[in-house]
Amino acid sequence: MFHFSNIVRSKGDPTIVESGPSLKRPQDQLARALGWFSLGLGVVELLAPRRVTETLGMEGSETMVRAFGVREIVAGIMSLSVEKNAGLWARVGGDGLDAAALLSGLTSDNPKKGNIALALLMVGGIAMLDYRAAQHTKPRRPPRDAKRKLYPGRSGFPKGVKAAKDRAKDMIQHATAGVTS
Repeated sequence: MFHFSNIVRSKGDPTIVESGPSLKRPQDQLARALGWFSLGLGVVELLAPRRVTETLGMEGSETMVRAFGVREIVAGIMSLSVEKNAGLWARVGGDGLDAAALLSGLTSDNPKKGNIALALLMVGGIAMLDYRAAQHTKPRRPPRDAKRKLYPGRSGFPKGVKAAKDRAKDMIQHATAGVTS
């Protein structure tokens, strides 16, 4: 079986023959999906704000929609990063801002109130997913009584410290040989 990650491995590195089950928990997968959703929505809000405001009958709010797009993109990037919990909480706060902005457009003279009501329902559903994901993706820490893994025999150099020192000496000799000639 072909594994994509084998392409980027250096000569001498072990290759992946078979992969095991994913270590991603369902909460992590939800966080990832919400992060990608946030990026997509943010790009739409940033690049096509007039289309969004026309659909909602909220013309004149394009600057706010662009700002919301930037917020969505940043929250999406954070949700896809190692600090996904902060990104998910940013999404939860953003859902509140989205709902408030949508409620401001829910006026009697807006002919597209139905679109706003639908958007509010969607924001509410996404808000529940965001809240759930934020609650369940708190940083995992080992228990206080867990034994730490120590690796006293490892140097951090794949071919050993001696090989690294020898290589450094060779590089210095090569560099100084060019300077003296």
